Formats: sequence, C-alpha cells, structure tokens
Amino acid sequence: MSEKRFPLSPERLEALIATHPTPFHLYDEQGIRAAVRRMKRAFAWSESFTNYFAVKALPNPHILRILKEEGLGVDCSSLPELVLAERVGFAGEEIMFTSNQTPASEYRKARELGAIINLDDISHIAYLEEQAGLPDLLSFRYNPGPLRAGNAIIGDPKEAKYGLTYDQLFQAYASAKEKGVRRFGLHAMLASNELNVAYFLETARMLFDLVAALSREVGITFSFINMGGGIGIPYRPEQSAFDMETFGQELQALYTQKIVANSLPPLRIVMECGRVITGPHGYLVTTAIHQKETYKRYIGLDACMTNLMRPALYGAYHHITVLGKEDQPANEMYDVVGSLCENFDKFAIDRSLPEITPGDILIIHDTGAHGHAMGFNYNGKLRSAELLLREGGDIQLIRRAETLDDYFCTLDFPGL
Repeated sequence: MSEKRFPLSPERLEALIATHPTPFHLYDEQGIRAAVRRMKRAFAWSESFTNYFAVKALPNPHILRILKEEGLGVDCSSLPELVLAERVGFAGEEIMFTSNQTPASEYRKARELGAIINLDDISHIAYLEEQAGLPDLLSFRYNPGPLRAGNAIIGDPKEAKYGLTYDQLFQAYASAKEKGVRRFGLHAMLASNELNVAYFLETARMLFDLVAALSREVGITFSFINMGGGIGIPYRPEQSAFDMETFGQELQALYTQKIVANSLPPLRIVMECGRVITGPHGYLVTTAIHQKETYKRYIGLDACMTNLMRPALYGAYHHITVLGKEDQPANEMYDVVGSLCENFDKFAIDRSLPEITPGDILIIHDTGAHGHAMGFNYNGKLRSAELLLREGGDIQLIRRAETLDDYFCTLDFPGL
C-alpha cells in the first residue's frame, strides 16, 4: 500500500499559491535524494554500479545538478539533452547516449563529449563512422522480438522500432571489432513502469547469457550491460512499491551464477531509470475553476494535458487529493478535465472524490517524471512553472511559467 502524501501544509501551499499561481509542478528534493540513495544501497555489492538518469523524464538543470551530486550519470536521447547535461557538468562516460533514427549532428556532439554511444541499428555503425568516427567503447541495443513480452506502455518488442535482432547483434559486434572498437556494452529495455522484480531479473539473465555467447563467438570482452530503465512506481495507492532491495540481492546471485561462476571478466552493471528516482516526488498543483453537470459531472481545472499528458496518452492513473479534504469521504464521482479542445483532455474519469467546488486546490500526485517534460502548446496553451522544495525547506522557482511573448517569439510576423 502506497500512501499519497503532499510535502507542504495547507497553509504553506496557500501562501505559495499567492506568489506562484496555479498550475505548477512542485518537486521534493529530499524525496529525490532518498530515492537515489535507496537504489545505490541495493546495488552496493557492485562497486561500479551506475544509474544513468533518463533526462527525458525531468529535463531541468536544477534536478540534474542534484543527481550529479548524488553520483548519478545521465541518459540522453537528443542534442538538447546532451547540451543540458554538458552545462550541468556531466562529461565523458558519465553520459549515455541512447537514441534512434539519430541525426549526424547528435552523434557528433556525443563524440565531442566523450559519451558512451549506444547504437540502435546495425546500419548506424557505418553512419557513425562516416559522420563522427567510431569511439573506443560502443554499445548496441538488443530487441529480442518474440522471445520476450513487453508491457502496455512500451509495447510488444517485435512491434517496437528499437534495437537489433539476435543475429544482427553478432554481426554488429564483429563489424565493430574489425573496425577497431576495443570495449563493448550491451543494452536492452523492454518494459516501462514495471513493478515486477522478476521481469527485470529475466532481462538480466538474458543479457548475461548474451554476453557469454557474444564473448565466446566474437572474441570480445564486455565492459558493461545496461539493463535499461522501466522500474515503475505505485501510481495507485493500493499498489506496492518496487522491491529494490530484493532486486539487488537476487541480481547479485544471478551475477555470481552467470558471470563469476563462468570465469567471465568483471562486468559493470548500469541502468537508466528516471521515473523511480523523481516520479513519486513531483506534484501538479491546480485549481478547480468550473463545475459542469450534463450527462456526467465534470470538474474543470486551470491545468490541462499541456501540464500532464500521461492520462490522455496512456490512460494512466494519477491519484488526486483535494487540499483540506483529504480525510473527507470520497462519495462524489467526477470526470476531472482540462480546457483543451480535445475530449481526451481528462486527468480522471469516473473518479470518486470528496465534493469539489470551484476554488478548491487539487493535488495530482506522481508527476515528477514524464509530466512537465511532455508538455506542448496545442490550443496556444502555455506550459507551467516548476518549483523545487529544497531540503532545508525553502522553495525555489526552477522554471518560470511560459508567457505570451514566449509563445510568439519564434514567429516572424509583424506585430507579434
């Protein structure tokens, strides 16, 4: 069971709203640091373990600086993410660059930074060589197709656009070795927001077996395996959190069985989790501005899917609490909606909540990953501010809300 709490008192939140109007995202630094430390403790048996935080989950330099202080790397997928990482101070093999259908300019920037490049297709070997040159260390992403199942968010592996087939992996590593690459990595990410420890252990087993087969048949030594991200969080209160401690213990046993017992060279274990680090420690704070009753009962917010796209995109659940009414019975049923000209702009459908009236403050939980980051400007909606609750209790504005001038600034048109 996961109790959904908000880190500010009602009085302090109301004072904050007086200076920072809703909607906005608020992140809890203390919770983020605690999540990093929990993961690192679970993998303390592996001295070289690193989590490369998926920048796409929460691309804010203030958050990335916290994660750098905690000893994490960053997982980047685009040129802006690489530049963001660079400006925060990440360099060299602190950066993992995993992308697909990648422009040459992005490979060149990754090479300039000395990032670990994780190729998504066998044809990208020649493309990378021609456009940016091959590095000393190269990794490939594996797609097992029908050999493994995915999940609802990331999809069926055999339908996914990502990665190389089993046979292509052997060809790719042989080609890279022939071209002078000396160090190698292996990557797979098959699920997103997965809470089942056994799923990740099966991915590790698959990668360990592949390392053994590739090392033997191609004659190479692997520096690391990247188990991807995808560790989930309990969005619903009745769900249990991912058991990081059991995962760490059982992965250690599997590593001993598959790597140590087979006298394979030491293998660095890395992941690229974002959601489990920041997701539970973000909150979308929004105000109810309308109540509508037609064929259903609606509560209209000053936020919309510009601020949180996941419910519309995936049908994802995000828990909602009403400020000051947390202990009142949830005996009213609403669709909680935004103002976009799209009927799927809904944060909740047929959700049982306390009675809500215009002016009530709603907290939408678990928005610290893939929340603000997925924002957009459809209907001319402006993206909200991001605030950070610091460990000492101060609240810092880490991204201001967009303005009309921001919306018009890229247009070349008189009067705008």
